Amino acid sequence: MSHKKNIDSPLTTSPIKVNCPTCKKSVAWNEQSSFRPFCSKRCQQIDFGEWATESFSIPGSPADPELALNTAEEDQVQH
Repeated sequence: MSHKKNIDSPLTTSPIKVNCPTCKKSVAWNEQSSFRPFCSKRCQQIDFGEWATESFSIPGSPADPELALNTAEEDQVQH
């Protein structure tokens, strides 16, 4: 069985394009795009900052029961 690449395949003729999650600029998904899926280091760092300050979060209960207690106590103090 031969494992030749199909050079006529659309995936080999043009790179996949994605939108930068931060600024929505089109980014080629290839090795030359060092910060993919981001268009630049700046956009990558903006996104990281959003996660670090908990502006972004994944819904659900914490996996660590101790953390769940601390969060519940913080909620009570704030209300």
